[in-house]
Amino acid sequence: MQLAFEAEVEAFRAEFVAFLDEHLPDEGQMVERSRSSSHIPAWARRWQRLLFDHGWLLPGNPPEFGGRNATVLQQYVHAEELSMRRIHHSFNPQGVGIVAASILSFGTPEQKRRWAVPILRAEMTASLGMSEPSAGSDLASLRTRAVLDGDHFVVDGQKVWTSGAHDADVILTFVRTDPDAPKHKGISALLIPTDTPGVVCRPFASAPDRDELDFNEVFFTDVRVPAENLVGPLNHGWRVATGSLGHERTMLWMGYADRLRELIVDFGPSGVLERDQYASLIMDYEALRLLGSVAIARADRGDEDVPGLSVLKLLGSEAVQTASEHALSAARAGGLRHPAVTGPFAPLNLDSHYGSWFDRYFRSFAATIAGGTSEIQRNIIAERILGLPRN
Repeated sequence: MQLAFEAEVEAFRAEFVAFLDEHLPDEGQMVERSRSSSHIPAWARRWQRLLFDHGWLLPGNPPEFGGRNATVLQQYVHAEELSMRRIHHSFNPQGVGIVAASILSFGTPEQKRRWAVPILRAEMTASLGMSEPSAGSDLASLRTRAVLDGDHFVVDGQKVWTSGAHDADVILTFVRTDPDAPKHKGISALLIPTDTPGVVCRPFASAPDRDELDFNEVFFTDVRVPAENLVGPLNHGWRVATGSLGHERTMLWMGYADRLRELIVDFGPSGVLERDQYASLIMDYEALRLLGSVAIARADRGDEDVPGLSVLKLLGSEAVQTASEHALSAARAGGLRHPAVTGPFAPLNLDSHYGSWFDRYFRSFAATIAGGTSEIQRNIIAERILGLPRN
């Protein structure tokens, strides 16, 4: 198989490369780093706004929403160029890739103007309020309640693992609006500004992020939210939720391929890894890249292949975890050291963010959870691809 793109796609790539060569911020501008996934430093706000204004933020969007109506293959090469340079298009990934995308898919014209465009232009940041203490991967078990009272909803409950909530301006929050409906129904999606009375965000550390706070517990106590902040129809939030996860998973596999490629480059045929470990790393990368190319080609034809995305998610996340474990083992005591931040565009360099090999190995477990756990992916593959009966 030879992977190649048509001239139109390569011309699109060349135009984007020229834009990057001309407009990338230099190292002197990138002193301030992001402190959470909903905090955007001033220079990065300018960078994101520049991408939006030139149609390079999310090229598949129409121009009024930061794009240029790009095809799936054009979106792919756009993401490929960003990943090869280790460049973030936004320091608020869930805001741009999930929250704003959900508003564009399910929101009203006014919601798109008031919420989606400012998020895309980095004028505000957003977090995603899904998981709860008793509703992690099983989102349908959520208990945070919203009761309609005139022209407002009154919200009570708790969310957890809400990335960046303490720095976010708004949280797309999934709430139960009909407690008598079956658990996959009776759910709604509300945009809740974090400065609303009764909203309390409490950040907490995680093992690999001991010095940085991103995860939050978010408490809602008698929080009054305008009914106009309802995204999508009342009691049909499950469709919004699955659409949100779909936005997250569409090209999620590319991030795993990036990490595997970086490991291949970092180690090379140096003998640091055992020969069979290094060979497995290369084979996993090539398999993920080829399967991902098939998925992209199907999407370009308009074919929906949700189970296929589960294969990519499972393969990619577990390959990264295995490779990180091998690297930590090979590094021995040196695996506890944090590498110096070097290279062009260093604040965006993945190595500077992931820290020591010990930290990277720890983080790899999150990859098998975020976007749908490995167990959930195996169930989808078993039932929808292999045709096995449900337990």
